[in-house]
Amino acid sequence: MTVFTHILDGFSRQRGVRASLVVSAPDGIAIESNLQMGEDGSRVAALAASLYRKARKSATAAGLGTTGFLQLEAEHGRLCMLGGEEVILVVVTQREANVGLVRVEMLRAAESLA
Repeated sequence: MTVFTHILDGFSRQRGVRASLVVSAPDGIAIESNLQMGEDGSRVAALAASLYRKARKSATAAGLGTTGFLQLEAEHGRLCMLGGEEVILVVVTQREANVGLVRVEMLRAAESLA
C-alpha cells in the first residue's frame, strides 16, 4: 500500500467511475492505478499527462495562470484531471457519472496530498 491507495479506493466506490490513476506528469507513467476490467491504464496515463501538460502550457501562454481541474467530455465518458508539475490525479467516468461529486472528491484528494 502507498499513500495513493486510500485515495484511489475512494474513487472506486463512486457510481460511474471506471478508473482512477495517479500519473507522473512529466512522462505519463502511471504511479498507481485502480482500474476496472477492460481499462488500459498505461494508455489512459499517457493521454492524460499529455493533455494536462498542453493545457497548462496553453493557459500560461494565454496569461490565465495555472491549470486546475480539467475535463475532457467524449461520447462514452469523461476524463477528469487535476494536478501539478509532478503528479496528476486522473479519473475516468461513464457519461452518466456525477462529475460534480468526482470533482469535489478530486479536490479533497489534492488537498490531502499537498
